[in-house]
Amino acid sequence: MNKAELLLTPVGTSIIGETSDNSAAIKVLAVEDNPQALKLLTVMLNTPAFRCCTASSGEEALVALQREQFDAVVSDLRMPGMGGMELIAEARRLHPHVAFLVTTGVDDVEVGVQAMRVGADDYLVKPLLESAVLASLGRALHRKQLEQEVENYRQHLEEMVVERTGQLQRALQLIERSYEDTLQALAAAIDLRDHETAGHSQRVCRYSLEIAGAVGLPDPQLKDLARGAFLHDIGKLGIPDGILLKPGPLTVEERKVMQQHVQIGYELIKDIPFLADSAEIVLYHHEHFDGNGYPHGLKGEHIPESARIFALADALDAITSDRPYRSASSFESAQEAIRREAGRQFDPQLASVFLSIPVERWSNIARKERLASALPFWLRSGMRI
Repeated sequence: MNKAELLLTPVGTSIIGETSDNSAAIKVLAVEDNPQALKLLTVMLNTPAFRCCTASSGEEALVALQREQFDAVVSDLRMPGMGGMELIAEARRLHPHVAFLVTTGVDDVEVGVQAMRVGADDYLVKPLLESAVLASLGRALHRKQLEQEVENYRQHLEEMVVERTGQLQRALQLIERSYEDTLQALAAAIDLRDHETAGHSQRVCRYSLEIAGAVGLPDPQLKDLARGAFLHDIGKLGIPDGILLKPGPLTVEERKVMQQHVQIGYELIKDIPFLADSAEIVLYHHEHFDGNGYPHGLKGEHIPESARIFALADALDAITSDRPYRSASSFESAQEAIRREAGRQFDPQLASVFLSIPVERWSNIARKERLASALPFWLRSGMRI
């Protein structure tokens, strides 16, 4: 039998044995400045169900509440110094789970309503009747018990939400990691097919992120940029080997076929939800700032910013990588070539940001990527993009 059930037991019913453990008794603090009224209240609560303590003022009651935990407080409203209303307001703030009853010699509904507004659970009009006191205490404690159960349930629910949120976040991290591993595998497949550009996708991804960081591109766009950089040449998987791997210059017709790789790549990934925002890099990375690029001849800021950033990284790697028909040029030479093409092939403002990055930074990135590309794929797959 819990404490509320003890009080709800009809007066006169034996509860001996069920309250032999004093810790199970309902602890009530009686607050009354009138000694006779306090003694009467103590007599009413002198049953096995209760352990009653007393205080003769509001100040003394607060000290008792700080010193010991109570289930309920029964307090007179009119007392010298701190009155019942002030006691309720302060005690309710410090001890919200305690049941509060107030007693008053004035049979005025407004007084009772006011007391309940500041936190009382019920009010009793003097002279007090034992049955009324016990019934009121029973109702108040039962209500507090229900409130506590609701609070416990809410806290448990919050803990469950936190736990489930953590599980979801871990699952999303695993999914994102699998996405990145898939992208790295695709980039490796692209580079293997076009063996002349081995490691190109990894390098241009790092170069693009370096430029984007200097530009101040927001974090969400950095992920899209990285994924687009990895997959920018995925459309080359659909280009015939005779054209893709041709050692000499392409004919006009062959060049038209080669240029289709941007559209092929775009069609491959545009409907994949987590790659949809990266698809524009695949489609537009060969557009020129002056409108002389392909596939649509976009001009200026009509070209998405991420594609304009990537164009700089792509050119940097193309100039500084070995080709069958020429040796790699220096990063200084690449800077000079990009400076000349600013306003034509490249966005002049982005080119200016690119040129502000020290040459040593590019050579360090390239060296690290060459070392990484020498590792087995199962090791490289642990490197996050």
